[in-house]
Amino acid sequence: MKVLLRSDVRGVGRRGDIVEVKSGYARNFLLPTGAALQANDTMELQAASMRKARDLRDAKSRTAAETQRAVIEAATVTVAARAGTNGRLFGSITEADIVNALRTATNISLDRHAIIMDEHLKEVGAATVSARLFEGVVATITVQVVAK
Repeated sequence: MKVLLRSDVRGVGRRGDIVEVKSGYARNFLLPTGAALQANDTMELQAASMRKARDLRDAKSRTAAETQRAVIEAATVTVAARAGTNGRLFGSITEADIVNALRTATNISLDRHAIIMDEHLKEVGAATVSARLFEGVVATITVQVVAK
């Protein structure tokens, strides 16, 4: 069944796309939740206007993410944590700790899921962490962990 997506659906498509999906998926999920409309031949103009609006919104979001990236990469985020005499932390520095420290240092709020870490920080010192701000826009955050 062909449907016109009214919102972004993970694994299916983005707003304004006309996609082919299983009829059960469309009847039971996409159509009742309002995420899609059943497509017909006259919807191509509506789909084009939805894609144009999506592209304009994405362009604004990308420029905002680029400016945020410049501010984030210029700043050094300091996180204070309890540590032993050998420099090992009691616990670890998580994504949420980095987001809170970034908010106080630069006044930029991010979702903790935007932070990309291989593993949590467990020692005193400097480390670099990445943050996904927008599709294709990744900022590098310099984190300085100090002992309390």
